[in-house]
Amino acid sequence: MLVAATGCQHTCDRTLCCARFRRKGTVQRGTTLPELLLVLTVMGILGTIAIPRTVRWRDRMSVRSAGLETVATFALARRWSLSRSSRTAITLDTVAATLTVRSYSDTIARRNLASSHGVTLSASRDSMAYSPNGLGYGASNLTIVVRRGVAAESIFVSRLGRVRR
Repeated sequence: MLVAATGCQHTCDRTLCCARFRRKGTVQRGTTLPELLLVLTVMGILGTIAIPRTVRWRDRMSVRSAGLETVATFALARRWSLSRSSRTAITLDTVAATLTVRSYSDTIARRNLASSHGVTLSASRDSMAYSPNGLGYGASNLTIVVRRGVAAESIFVSRLGRVRR
């Protein structure tokens, strides 16, 4: 039975009847403490499973993108030496995790991998040079290891200038 907005259809006192009717027809809203504890427990369990995986995934993606940027920097140095017919050098600063491309006294590019990707570098040599014909200039190979957390990637540069991951 519906109650009209203007009045009650029952014979009892109008205020008490409408109050009783409203009390019976409404649903109590809100959450109880056990419900809140259950939701927080489930969220905590899911968080303990998901957070380490997310951190590992983020580390892998940062290392991968830093590796791609390193390979692109070596390609830039090689293209620069071919197009300008000049010797081009890449200097690796492992402490600051930066790559600097120079042609004689001109700085062509500087890549700061620590600030952009949060990675660290280790290298077998501190520099690599390309001759004016685009071939590597030096006597030994270069190995660069890019790390973040437990993720790592190695980049190899042959003495002839070929880069592979």
